[in-house]
Amino acid sequence: MSITNQYFMKVVAHLQQLHDSTPSAILEAAECIADQIKQDKLVYAYGPGGHSNLASQEIFFRAGGLMHINAILDEGTLLSSGALRSMTIERLPGYGNIVMKESGIQSGDVLLLINAYGINSATIDAALYAKEHGIRLIAVTSVQHASLTPSEHPARHPSKHNLHDLADIVLDCNVPVGDAIVEIEGLDQKVSAISTFANAFLLNCLIAETVNLLIKEGITPPIWMSGNMTGGDEANARFIHRFKNRIRVL
Repeated sequence: MSITNQYFMKVVAHLQQLHDSTPSAILEAAECIADQIKQDKLVYAYGPGGHSNLASQEIFFRAGGLMHINAILDEGTLLSSGALRSMTIERLPGYGNIVMKESGIQSGDVLLLINAYGINSATIDAALYAKEHGIRLIAVTSVQHASLTPSEHPARHPSKHNLHDLADIVLDCNVPVGDAIVEIEGLDQKVSAISTFANAFLLNCLIAETVNLLIKEGITPPIWMSGNMTGGDEANARFIHRFKNRIRVL
């Protein structure tokens, strides 16, 4: 089996496992988000950590995505601000609290908190903030990864909490310890991560199920159309005024 084929097969098998194991959790989360949209409330998405930021961007300002998604894109953990700096900041106790306070999120809102590892300080601080302020918390995280990471690991929040233990709803991306999944003969370290595939799959399923629920109730939510297709700019322009002053990074 070629290396490419090995990766392909492992990715497909992982997505199949998520497809089989998460439908009830996805639907529960979709109902939660649909309720927010029916009230014309924003849904916040935060991915604390270098590549976790990709997940919050995956469903923000995205062709086929809900306009009500408000991504929290904090410069501190974006890799564009420095990769080692990002890792240091995601391990900094208290930082997640600052991000949450500045995000505009309030009691009664919904937070999608996306971090496959589910242990670092920025993630746990954000989760604890949500719990303390009456914010509904939907986590996209790997129960396996967090559960198998030692309590003394330097990446852990001082409280030793796992994200999946704090969330109201958990979409388990089931990323294995270490994230990488491809084995190469003669090399001890595995290569090629799975978390981006897993997170993106769960999040896009969540968006689709949310839209489906709303349509069944006779509600057509505003959906982003690609600006690179004919009519896209015009379609989006019908709704942008509803969100321009509400979503900081729009």
